[in-house]
Amino acid sequence: MAPHAHVRRIAMVVGLALLLPIGVAQAAAPSGTPGARGIGDPYYADYGNGGYDVDHYGIHVAYVPKTDRLRGTTKIRAHATKNLSRFNLDFVLPVKSVRVNDRRASFTQGRHELVVTPKKAVAKGQQMVVDVTYAGVPSTIKSDGVQPWIRTDDGAAAVGEPEIAAWWYPANDHPRDKATYDVSVKVAKGLEALGNGVLVSKRVAHGTTTWHWREAKPMAPYLAFFVVGQFGIDRSRVDGLPVITAVASHGGNEGRYAAADLRKTPQVIRFEANHFGPYPFDAMGGVAPAADFGFALENQTRPVYTRGFWRDGPNIYVVVHELAHQWYGDSVSVQNWRDIWLNEGFASFAEWLWSEKHDEGTAKQLFQQTWDSYPRGNGFWKVKIGNPGAHNEFNGAVYDRGAMTLQALRTRIGDDAFFTVLRTWAADHRYGNGSIPEFIDLAQTVSGEDLASFFEVWLYTSRRPAATEANGFPADFDPKVVGRESIPQSWAKIQRTNELLAQAERR
Repeated sequence: MAPHAHVRRIAMVVGLALLLPIGVAQAAAPSGTPGARGIGDPYYADYGNGGYDVDHYGIHVAYVPKTDRLRGTTKIRAHATKNLSRFNLDFVLPVKSVRVNDRRASFTQGRHELVVTPKKAVAKGQQMVVDVTYAGVPSTIKSDGVQPWIRTDDGAAAVGEPEIAAWWYPANDHPRDKATYDVSVKVAKGLEALGNGVLVSKRVAHGTTTWHWREAKPMAPYLAFFVVGQFGIDRSRVDGLPVITAVASHGGNEGRYAAADLRKTPQVIRFEANHFGPYPFDAMGGVAPAADFGFALENQTRPVYTRGFWRDGPNIYVVVHELAHQWYGDSVSVQNWRDIWLNEGFASFAEWLWSEKHDEGTAKQLFQQTWDSYPRGNGFWKVKIGNPGAHNEFNGAVYDRGAMTLQALRTRIGDDAFFTVLRTWAADHRYGNGSIPEFIDLAQTVSGEDLASFFEVWLYTSRRPAATEANGFPADFDPKVVGRESIPQSWAKIQRTNELLAQAERR
């Protein structure tokens, strides 16, 4: 979860004069056709790119906190999905050079697009290696009103959703194109650099330290991150997996609470694995940098949290939420951004399960409390969470009405079928993508019930669902009674957590 971006309106250049490359002589156009400037997301036409799939990113960056200057080289291994004469990468930092299959390529840069023309067209199915060298100051660059780069008290956090990749490495920036990653970050000696996956090496030389992180499972580009600063780092191994949690030094009470809750990461993972199936990755942990940037993001294997979540004391619920995304959001990513309920509703429902397990309020009670808190006519019910609209994917209703939808489904089809659906969804789409229609089909197949009207009411109707058993309400539910039970102990904690998450997304 992270600040929400606006649609990229990339200016199309038509005349050859506007296509002159930067610092490279224009080559004769090779045969083939250009790759599309977008991957085809119905909300954001320019997100991602067409004509190729990325297999692996090898990213090497050097970062200086004082100047916020970042230098980098990224090697992209990909394969063409069509005869490709030209292709785009999503990137905003100034580019110095591009090579395709070890031959110098021409390129142009727009507001968000790096357009690359190789010397020779890449045939459909052919592997291509793209090397991009670049340097710039990420915090000074805004694209279509978006500036996701975060400077902290002692470094930076390359963290954001749905966009952050373009501010530190060139990418095919859409969840549909997942890849494996090797990321090396060079910083001054005495600073730490955290990233995804397994720490491969830490090399000290000439007053610098280079941290090499590897994520060997497919990962969506926005989930790749690095954070630089001074941290207290805890390392351990649990169930054979490395656990690394890091909290910025001198964090006061917020830092102490954050460190204590992040140390519970393995406990939370085990709890969620009991409900969702085996943990899908080869490392786990969490990072709380020296900044209050207002959100948390489910970065694969190692979520990143603003310390503000711990301003009022312990807050295990935000940890539960972000770690649930390791299944729903990271391993199983959205097919398109309109499918975001499959991420946020599921992670919010995980908070309800945790509350139920720890006797702070059952999911049934939290369902009732949410219902009572949003009376008929409230704007909360106007959001069609199965298709909330561009720029509205992170509306609070996607979180809370999203959790209600899952509890209603649980009531409608029973625990056995419900948890079979959750585990099967995570298993069948592991390391891939999924859409809401596919989830509905699975729920109907497992339950043997026609659930079309149920999902229509909960996901695609802009009004409060009728309190019927067909809509997943308990048989003893009385919609005329408000405050039928005492408020669950977890209610305020969960609401504050989700309000912060949703509010940050709408910034």
